[in-house]
Amino acid sequence: MTSPPSPRFRINRHRRLAWLGSLLACGLSVLGMALCWLNPSIQAPLRPGLDFTGGTQVQVERACAPCTPVTAPEIRQSLSRLTLPVAAGETAPNLGSASVQVLDGGRSLLLRLPALDADQSAALVKALSASFGPLSSSGTSVNTIGPTLGSRLLQGSLISLLVSFAGIAAYITFSYSGIFAFLALLCLAHDVLITCGLFAWLGLLQGIEVDSLFAVSLITVAGYSVTDTVVVYDRIREQRRTLADLPLVDQVDVAVDATLTRSIYTSLTTLLPLVALIFFGGSTLFWFAVALTVGIAVGSWSSIGLAPTLLPVLSKR
Repeated sequence: MTSPPSPRFRINRHRRLAWLGSLLACGLSVLGMALCWLNPSIQAPLRPGLDFTGGTQVQVERACAPCTPVTAPEIRQSLSRLTLPVAAGETAPNLGSASVQVLDGGRSLLLRLPALDADQSAALVKALSASFGPLSSSGTSVNTIGPTLGSRLLQGSLISLLVSFAGIAAYITFSYSGIFAFLALLCLAHDVLITCGLFAWLGLLQGIEVDSLFAVSLITVAGYSVTDTVVVYDRIREQRRTLADLPLVDQVDVAVDATLTRSIYTSLTTLLPLVALIFFGGSTLFWFAVALTVGIAVGSWSSIGLAPTLLPVLSKR
């Protein structure tokens, strides 16, 4: 009689440590999102960007080499003294609360302000050129999003996430069983929560905002996470047929051990281009690549250390 396989790595022997790590990460994520919600300047689980709140984003590039040092408080102080043209009966926008970022060692300036019209944007760029210029005309960009469009983008992003979660749950329930679908959704919530928690802390400590690209990264993370989880599920289902005489814990250990190398290699090959985007993709894609990197790393972990270790416990109950 053929002896049952002996896995080199038994994940269920370390499941309490795995659960503790995930609980700690989720707890810190919830804390960060709660602090963001209580922060008077944010009042949301994450610091919303221009895509969701509406307003005007102005990015200028200083034509200097090297550039004289400039700080965000200096730019805000200059903006607070600036008077923009307004139409009759309208109030001037408050520029003192603008979000200012100094990039590339002071060469690029990124400003997020209340919604400005074309004349006000031109006056603002002219004032920046006089105070911190000269500016490069090719490096100047002005983007304005109305508050209505911003709220629609936010609503559409949330609906997209919910629809993707529902579709994933329906697929796994049809292909496997309800308990597998529950664990897959639990892993998805785990991955999305930790990714959001990281950006909540970044919003609190560094003023990092989330935009529509962040919502795209969350949907991508959900798809990657469930793909990795389904691979483990398939192997568990195979082992439950071939190793029916063994306890479910041993079947899961054999299945995870068989897919461990594949999961690690797949994750690493996916992370390599994302790391390249972080270092060489520029400021536009930087935080998008960071969100994907964190989400995929956490998703790989939950597919190996969370869903398989919870399956024997929940199956008994």
